[in-house]
Amino acid sequence: MIKRISLNIFLTLLILFVLQKESFSQYRDSTLVLTLKDALKISLDKNWDVKISEKDMLKAEEQINEAYSNAYPRIDFTASYARNIKLPVMFIPPNNAFNPSDQTLTFEIGSKNSYSAGITLSQVIYSQKVNTALKIADEYAQMSKAGNKATKQEISLNVKKTFYTVLLMKEMVKVSRQSYEVAKANSENVSALYKQGVASEYDNLRAEVQMANTQPLLIQTENNLELTKNALKNLLGISIKTPIEVKGEFIFEDIPGNILEETELTAVSKSPLVHQLSIQESLLDKNITIERSEYYPTLALFSQYQWQSQENTFRFKNYNWANNLLVGLQLNYTLFDGFRRGARIEQATIDKEKVGLSRRKLEEGISIQVQQAVMKMEEAKKRIDAQQKSLQQADKALKISQTRFKSGVGTQLELIDTQAALTFANTNYAQAIYDYLMAKAEWEYSVSIEE
Repeated sequence: MIKRISLNIFLTLLILFVLQKESFSQYRDSTLVLTLKDALKISLDKNWDVKISEKDMLKAEEQINEAYSNAYPRIDFTASYARNIKLPVMFIPPNNAFNPSDQTLTFEIGSKNSYSAGITLSQVIYSQKVNTALKIADEYAQMSKAGNKATKQEISLNVKKTFYTVLLMKEMVKVSRQSYEVAKANSENVSALYKQGVASEYDNLRAEVQMANTQPLLIQTENNLELTKNALKNLLGISIKTPIEVKGEFIFEDIPGNILEETELTAVSKSPLVHQLSIQESLLDKNITIERSEYYPTLALFSQYQWQSQENTFRFKNYNWANNLLVGLQLNYTLFDGFRRGARIEQATIDKEKVGLSRRKLEEGISIQVQQAVMKMEEAKKRIDAQQKSLQQADKALKISQTRFKSGVGTQLELIDTQAALTFANTNYAQAIYDYLMAKAEWEYSVSIEE
């Protein structure tokens, strides 16, 4: 009996252990691991600005359909009913065969109930405005696509910068934790020496204070890491509650000089913003054509079939319906509009010239952005090289000071200074790599490099 109870308890504990392990595995697997490539892919699919830009593209497609509708025939149906409370009259003048009296007589016409219905078909035969509007709709759709591409590039730039910031915060957490561990180990070592009577009480207190001072910095960097992760989640359009783990190497990778030169030459031609302004300039040119089309006539064909009936009663089966059919042409032409057309043409011309100036300004700005990004990368590369040497020297100096302090030659102040120097060197090295990655992201954005 005891053996059976023990077996049941063992099985129960085994089941609980398995369930707990599975639960832990599910929690671990729920963490979203992101590489830079993954982050960019998710952002282009879920980012709110990208979704809004895609809606603009859909709207542009519908505007094309709307523009083409003006070239198709139009069919309208109309129907009306009127109740004549007081019938209209016809006047018969005096002294004639119909009215031999010397006074004007009135004669009621029509019926109490009046009905009419009709179908009208119209088709524009010639309109310069309609023909130009069709071309504008097509180009507007192209401009929306260029705008969508520009939005995606902007989002990609922001994702890269935020992703690199997360990597920097991870490095800063490592640096802060390393600083704390060094200070903690030093405090424990000094405490042991103090108990042995080798170190002074002042050295012991100074080591404890140094360790206590490094702990808040570690907490602060860990909080900053979480804040930058939340910023990345917002860009990716994922829930703020979703745990993420950023996976990537925080390293420097040089870009060959020939690639820098080639991309600088093609940066302007590949820019979606420049392409968007070029299309907008073409649209405004066609807008000038539309305004000039007001000087031309519009010719349309129309046809109408109508049913009419009048009756005093509501006995519909006894109604007598009269039908008529007509076909015709309609020509519209404005003879004088107070110089309105000329003013609108001038306004359209000025709008086009303004966009042309904006395009040229943007082209020059892109060239400057590319040069600035390259200069920032070159500067960061030099700082990385310098900080690598400083880091090696600071690490070596810390080891020397630790050995000197243990042997009784060095001082506590010397040890704390070398610890601070190592932290400072690690921070500067991480900052140099971060600055290079940020400049590289700006360079990729300026030359329109797609991942």
